[in-house]
Amino acid sequence: MTQIVISDNSRQELFDILSEYSTENIFLVHGKGSYIKSGAYDFISQLFEKDTLTSFSNFDVNPNIEDLRKGVELFNKRNYKLIIAIGGGSVLDMAKLIGVMASQYNDIEGIINGDIAFDSKNIDLLAIPTTAGTGAEATHFAVVYINKVKYSVAHNAILPKYVYLSSEFTMSANKEVTATTGADALAQAMESQWSINATAESEAYSLKAFELIWKNLDAAVNDNNCEAKRKMMEASFLAGKAINITKTTAPHAISYSFTSYYGIAHGHAVVLSLPFFLKYNIGVTNQDCTLENGVSIIKSRIGKLLNIMHADENSAHGILSDFISEIGLEINLSDLIADLDKELIMHNINLERLNNNPRKVNHNTIKRFLNKDN
Repeated sequence: MTQIVISDNSRQELFDILSEYSTENIFLVHGKGSYIKSGAYDFISQLFEKDTLTSFSNFDVNPNIEDLRKGVELFNKRNYKLIIAIGGGSVLDMAKLIGVMASQYNDIEGIINGDIAFDSKNIDLLAIPTTAGTGAEATHFAVVYINKVKYSVAHNAILPKYVYLSSEFTMSANKEVTATTGADALAQAMESQWSINATAESEAYSLKAFELIWKNLDAAVNDNNCEAKRKMMEASFLAGKAINITKTTAPHAISYSFTSYYGIAHGHAVVLSLPFFLKYNIGVTNQDCTLENGVSIIKSRIGKLLNIMHADENSAHGILSDFISEIGLEINLSDLIADLDKELIMHNINLERLNNNPRKVNHNTIKRFLNKDN
């Protein structure tokens, strides 16, 4: 499916699309406090009479299967034709999942854990991100947790039909939100670039995204610069398009338990190991490369990242660590978590994502990351 992407200077196109749906057939998914703070509530109120849409917002910041079942139950009470999702990555993921799960006759949990296939019927979805980082508006997968274990549901039917991009919703975001969501986009761009699944198309997206992030994230976080935030919204979408092709690698694979068990925001959790794996992947050899005959290819791809960073193989780790520090994110594990259960982290790694990494990662690799200051 080809997405229809609308920018904030083409709002008439958005009006034209919405005019094709009657208000009673639109289902709204949004966040809680952020829905008002970001200006999303005012925006929706300009499009429709206030509070006329059926809405769903009673779900956790890290969507779980119980919340998903509640959303599907509410959705199935009426014959909705369009879902509008306005919010951060969790909101968009929840809406994406409701859109495909509402039409399924099989058990939702069985579909999520891969035991049961699901058909491709879905509901039209308009995704309106209010954060610049997750890229969820550009991907055909969505995250849901079952008993604190993260599952990624992937299907072409999950990709939103419409996307509306406007940085106006990010202007009220505080430094922490801007930093953590931007860090997620940073990791996606870098991981997509070195993923064994990378293609010429994904590389074009990831390099453009990374360059925009490298030049603008600091100003977006520390200066609340309007133009920087606009460029971060663009970068987030491009990073999402890149990761939609390649999927993520080791930093994402390790991150989920830091979020589930220690409450660390996803974007922050992902960059905890990003400098470590940048340095680690730079050292890929013929003996441990997971891309057949791919050492020179991987080194070339990573070299393009280093050029943007103005770094070499020796300085890259430090430069990236300093960049993350400058946006206010602590990545020293001993300073961040007083009583880190390293075995818990090691036993809750997403192996699918780990296998996309260009250099083989084993038990000792993870232990090296967990046992050092990063």
